[in-house]
Amino acid sequence: MISVHNLSKYYDGFCAVDNINLQVNQGEIIGLLGPNGAGKTTTLRVLTGYLRPTSGAVRIKDMSLDQNLTNIKKCIGYLPESAPLYQNMLVYDFLNYAGRVRNMSTHGLNKRIQELVTQCGLRQIMHKPIGELSKGLKQRVGLAQALLHDPEILILDEPTSGLDPNQILEIRSLIKDLGHNKTIILSTHILSEAEATCDRMVIIHQGRIAADGSPDTLKQGAAGGEVKLTLAGAGLEQAASLLSQIPGVQKVYPASEPKPRSLELIMATDPQADPRADIYRAVKTTDWDILEFTGQTRSLETIFKELTQKQ
Repeated sequence: MISVHNLSKYYDGFCAVDNINLQVNQGEIIGLLGPNGAGKTTTLRVLTGYLRPTSGAVRIKDMSLDQNLTNIKKCIGYLPESAPLYQNMLVYDFLNYAGRVRNMSTHGLNKRIQELVTQCGLRQIMHKPIGELSKGLKQRVGLAQALLHDPEILILDEPTSGLDPNQILEIRSLIKDLGHNKTIILSTHILSEAEATCDRMVIIHQGRIAADGSPDTLKQGAAGGEVKLTLAGAGLEQAASLLSQIPGVQKVYPASEPKPRSLELIMATDPQADPRADIYRAVKTTDWDILEFTGQTRSLETIFKELTQKQ
C-alpha cells in the first residue's frame, strides 16, 4: 500500500528525516512514535505530498509520489495536528464547502455528510459555529473533513493532542472503528495511545527508525529482559557487586520505589540467557533473605526511553 525507500528531508542543512525505509500494508493501523522533534510530522507531510523529500522515493498504491501526486491525494485523508478549520463557519457549511472543493456531486456530498454525522458523532453540532466548539469536537470535525471523500488511507498527526481523557478515549475508539476498512498512519508520543490503538509501532529518534513491530514484538525483542529481586538484610553496594558478576546479568540498579526495610533491585538480563538459577544460588551463599524474585517483561515505556535517549 505504502512504500518508503531511503527517504531523507533536510531543512537548510538540518536533517529532519534521515534515510528511513518503511512498508505499510493495506488495513494496518501504524503508530509513528517519537519525542518532539524526532521527525514524525515531517515524515507525514512528505507522505501527503505537502513537502518534497530531499532524497529517496515514496510509492503509494504503486504510484510514484513525484509523478502521480494528484491521484495519490485523492486516496489520502489528512488531519494535521492543528486542524485547518474555518472558525466562523457552521460545521455543516464547512463540510459542504470542503466537499465542493473536492468536486463532489451535490447528491453524493449530502449523503456522505449524513454518514459522517453518525460516524463522527456530529449530530448535535452541525449548525454551530466551529469557533464555539471544544477542542475534542473540533478534532471530530477535522476528522470528518479528512474522511469526506472516503479515502483508503488516513494520515493523522497527533490526533489526540490537547484532549482530555474522555475525549482521547472517544477519538481512539473512532480510529479503531475506521481501521476495519482503512489503512491508518498516526503520529503520537503517547505510548498508551499507540499500544491501545495500533497494530504496529514505528519508533523514530533523531530522524531514524529505532524500532518497528507490534507492541508485543517490541516487548519480546527488546535487548534483554528484567528480573525483579527484593532482599532483606542486604546492602546496595554488596548486592550489586555480587549479582553483577553473574553471567547474563547486564546491569543491576535499585527500583525506583524501594520498599521499607528491604532492598528492591532490577536486573537487566541478556535475552540469550536466563540467569535466574545462578542469581538464586548466589544469594543462598549469603545471609540475605529473598522476599520476592520474579521475571518481568520490559514495559514499552522503558523500551521507548532507552531507544530515544541513545545518542
